[in-house]
Amino acid sequence: MVRFAAIADLAEALAGTASRLKKRAAIQAGILAARQADGPSAAGRLALYLAGQPFAENDLRKLNAGGALLSRALLTVAAATQAALTAAYRRHGDLGAAAADLLAGSAPVIPTLTLADVDEAFNRMATARTTAARATLVEGLLRRTTAREAKYLLKLMLGDMRIGVKQSLVEEAIAAATLTDVAAVRHAVMLEADLAHVVVRAFDNTLAEARMTLFHCLGFMLASPVDTPEEAVARFAAPPPKPEKKPRKKNSSAEALSPVDAAQEAIAEDVETEAAASNPPTPGGVLAFLEDKYDGMRAQIHCGDPAQPGRVVIYSRNREDITQSFPELAEAFSHITEPLILDGEILGWEYATAHALPFAIMGQRIGRKIVTNAIRKQIPVIFMAFDLLYAGGELLLPQPLTERRATLEAVTSRWGSHVTAPLEKAADQATLFAPAPSAQSARLFLSPTQKVVDAAAIDRAYRDARARANEGVMLKAANSAYLPGRRGLAWVKLKRELATLDVVITGAEFGHGKRAGLLSDYTFAVRGEDGELLNVGKAYSGVTDAEILELTAWLKAHTLEDHGHFRTVEPLQVLEVAFNNIMRSTRHASGFAMRFPRIIRIRTDKPVSEIDTLARVEEIYQSQPDRPVETPEA
Repeated sequence: MVRFAAIADLAEALAGTASRLKKRAAIQAGILAARQADGPSAAGRLALYLAGQPFAENDLRKLNAGGALLSRALLTVAAATQAALTAAYRRHGDLGAAAADLLAGSAPVIPTLTLADVDEAFNRMATARTTAARATLVEGLLRRTTAREAKYLLKLMLGDMRIGVKQSLVEEAIAAATLTDVAAVRHAVMLEADLAHVVVRAFDNTLAEARMTLFHCLGFMLASPVDTPEEAVARFAAPPPKPEKKPRKKNSSAEALSPVDAAQEAIAEDVETEAAASNPPTPGGVLAFLEDKYDGMRAQIHCGDPAQPGRVVIYSRNREDITQSFPELAEAFSHITEPLILDGEILGWEYATAHALPFAIMGQRIGRKIVTNAIRKQIPVIFMAFDLLYAGGELLLPQPLTERRATLEAVTSRWGSHVTAPLEKAADQATLFAPAPSAQSARLFLSPTQKVVDAAAIDRAYRDARARANEGVMLKAANSAYLPGRRGLAWVKLKRELATLDVVITGAEFGHGKRAGLLSDYTFAVRGEDGELLNVGKAYSGVTDAEILELTAWLKAHTLEDHGHFRTVEPLQVLEVAFNNIMRSTRHASGFAMRFPRIIRIRTDKPVSEIDTLARVEEIYQSQPDRPVETPEA
């Protein structure tokens, strides 16, 4: 039987190794050793756990064990105080490493915990009905672990091993261990979304038998920003260069991606190379298409599986199942009877004007577990489709956008009139007696697109998009393949910022991971009518590592209240921040909140007396074409 100590020792060695080749060789050796000791299934489980996944991606189960539960279990087993745990966490910014510190002085434990034991405990945690039952299972595991095993067991439970290993590297090691092609391994993983099972397939030489299964989220292709129409035109004025393998960065950037995102990035490289060979750019003529950039919720819809009639799953950009929040979309797409994966945007929709509702309104539906008829009627939603990833029994990722678009148009033409759901669900929930489709029951829309002509046309399209209360415009290379998880140059977005605000830092939080021990998340304020400081947002992006170090030292020296993870500080440090838009919000004392704020620079040249005011925030808010229509108070 393969012991969990084998994973802990391997993970510790990987974390201390910078060489990619040495990491791959070590993982390869671990996979082969696990197979020799306990067969291919044990090797598959080892690979899965090293990638930081308690369950396969296509497995809908969850451990339901967050940081709070794991922390309490650790304190019980280690007989430690909360203060000791807080100090250890502050040192490492990682619960697993903190656990190793707390358990280091405990009585020696003989490693007996096996991968099968962990698998069984995880299965029981996923089905446990109470938090107490899950906590008991976690405590039982921790009592059988060494300090090192506890470190990586908790990391695994949290889904982040932090050992500088992407899933793509694990896939390379699988290929090396099984003497198979890495592209075949990655393709099978993408089709079946089960890394452990793919290891078994690779050893059995059955990778070619892998078949696409719906209901596991593929990576979303992303767009790179441009500042001007001229820059956008320049991107598409000539065929893109042939894809080249980029040198691997020797840093901890792997930690910025989830295991699945990292794997999708590697898959994107293969798709990009295949597409470049089979879809060369058309010489001359128009090479890009333009469409509105909607301010909604990016989503992927899986539907039409004949083996599971009527099943629909909607995934958000971070791969969460959000179907429950949009039941009318699930009802509407349940009428489709051919397997499809569509990419698009969920929008709040004004049927009377055929325009999207502001995100501030549609956003009220995000995260709701219960959606009443009143909500369905007050904030109707539709799915604006702009790409098609799977149809006709095959993945369409390597096909050029022109072909995927043509197939998408055929799909929406074929199914658009059937993808309907009433604004209000019938009381008996019976679909057989649902009202006849109406203009306000259509739920599938096709995103309009036009060919790019010149910068002037893009500028006009941008102004028109803003007038329709959309964020801006997207430009997509006509021959572009769909690169899951990739933010490349084939898609760009023109989304000009409204303005910037000068604000003052009023509070700071400690970061995580490589920012552990550093005050890197900043709460900031504007000045109210009577001179009081009113918080308006929080940001952590836009500052360099060197600036974070300087700010941490300054903020510690100017702390007013130390609440452990959060500090209230003297309001003296001014920042310039940008943002996508401003929404009314009760989260902050100002009554407003910035959407996607980011720090432009530290304004050492500006005194606090010159920061922006609440009146300026109100002015920017009122200038937004996509702000909600407000009803005057009686």
